Amino acid sequence: MGRTQVDSTWRNWAGTATARPRRTSTPASVADVVAAVQRARAERSTTRMVGTGHSFTDIAVTDGELLLPHGLTGVVDVDHDALTVTALAGTPLRELNSTLERFGLSLHNMGDIAEQTLAGATATGTHGSGGLFAGLAPQVVGIELVTGTGEVLRATPDENPDVLALGRVGLGALGVVTALTFAVEPLFLLEAVEQPMTWDEAIGSLDALLDENHHVDLHWFPHTDRLLTKRNNRLDAPLADARPLGRVRGFVDDELLANGAFGALVAASNRRPAVVPRMNQLTSRVLSARTFSDVAHRVLTSPRRVRFREMEYAVPREVGVQVLTEVRRVIDASGWNLSFPVEIRSARADDVALSTGYGRDSLYLAFHVPAAVDHTAYFAGVEPILRAHDGRPHWGKLHTRTAADLAPAYPRFEEFLALRDRLDPERVFANDYLRRVLGS
Repeated sequence: MGRTQVDSTWRNWAGTATARPRRTSTPASVADVVAAVQRARAERSTTRMVGTGHSFTDIAVTDGELLLPHGLTGVVDVDHDALTVTALAGTPLRELNSTLERFGLSLHNMGDIAEQTLAGATATGTHGSGGLFAGLAPQVVGIELVTGTGEVLRATPDENPDVLALGRVGLGALGVVTALTFAVEPLFLLEAVEQPMTWDEAIGSLDALLDENHHVDLHWFPHTDRLLTKRNNRLDAPLADARPLGRVRGFVDDELLANGAFGALVAASNRRPAVVPRMNQLTSRVLSARTFSDVAHRVLTSPRRVRFREMEYAVPREVGVQVLTEVRRVIDASGWNLSFPVEIRSARADDVALSTGYGRDSLYLAFHVPAAVDHTAYFAGVEPILRAHDGRPHWGKLHTRTAADLAPAYPRFEEFLALRDRLDPERVFANDYLRRVLGS
């Protein structure tokens, strides 16, 4: 039986969303989740399952019963013949990765943060860059969820296939996901090549970079002409041939510089924003190249200890350079002091109904500010450019879109709404965010 408490407060990682639910519980079984849904129905209230709070929106907020994920963790099945793995919904990605490594298996691709729960990451469309699949959701081949009527429903290609097709990015609107099954593959090595480039070098050859490498991640430092490029490619080599970063180099680069020193610089820029352009110039000039190889998840993910706020959009790849150029023009002409780089990634088209990559190859553009800084002017300044080029906002990151203008961006939007009506007719899982992006 899960733990329950009242009069608690929950906040997300960035401090941009707060919930004050009437009850908070930690379900330890599917039966506990069913009981929470039935309580909400009886009380004519709502319930939401949160993850680790890495979404920047208020997607997880409820004033009803807030379900914490910590009691539903762990890998419950590994099928080497089918190349699938099933894990409980609250399992952090880092735990899944380490378990898969022990079994000689790996996800095809993932984002760069491994702290999120599997259900939270898939529900909001968390993605990586390039690869066989750009996001987590396209790798999902099975879902178990508790619907708004309290039914435990399983969705696979053979059982409730419509729920699988429409619900892999479900926003928590269709039910409380309790377990997920992913397609996996044998563990493989990635070689990472990281090097600074000028804007003209990187953006001028962007199509070639994306076409000639398995994974590409670019970071442009505003107020400069320089980017850090990251290219990760699969190695046809035994795992014993890995050449990971040494312990000292890894600590210096990823902890001391990427987190410690960068955090100190961000804190300083918060106090004196006028120093940001000069700080970015200096930071971008001291970037150095490095090459290493390791198992995939150790290359694709990295620690993120400096807190921030973020907006991210997927735009059609064919207009990506044009959008980037327009965004830079606006940033260069503004009075904003932007200490965080703009991140540029890519995605192949997928078939997940509410995925930002549905039906088209995409370029992802992500914009950040420190968690203590007001993002409003910056994000409002670039969002119209992204919208004008048929951009789709990341569901878990800050944006201003509503159901009226999101519906035309997703060909299967009405199908998703119809499934929501079927699985949650009483809107047990509703909150202000879902009313904004899906309607009531």
